[in-house]
Amino acid sequence: DLEFMHIHKTGALIRAAVLLGAHVGGADEGQLAQLGQFANRAGLLFQVVDDILDAEASTATLGKTAGKDAAQNKSTYVNLLGLSRAKAMAAELRDQAHAALGSFGAQARRLEQLTDFIAERSF
Repeated sequence: DLEFMHIHKTGALIRAAVLLGAHVGGADEGQLAQLGQFANRAGLLFQVVDDILDAEASTATLGKTAGKDAAQNKSTYVNLLGLSRAKAMAAELRDQAHAALGSFGAQARRLEQLTDFIAERSF
């Protein structure tokens, strides 16, 4: 349920931006499918990292109340999987996002950099 929600929330925003650019750039159906898969993984990665940051970072660092999700008993990847497994999931999602871009070569460099930024962000 949590994955479904985030793919249709954060993932949908990232997917829209990626696919709009791909359409303008003349991507074919196969490329659009690969980019859609990339965007799903990148969107989910964003949310998993957000959950990790909420659990680990300070309020001053985040610019919002740290630990708020846990205090409100929200369903998060950290609450469901634990911090260690959430971090492992983030690493796996990063790898999957990169793999979805594999056939694009150097053309996907900016999307690869975006993926790395999402994975490594610390505010």
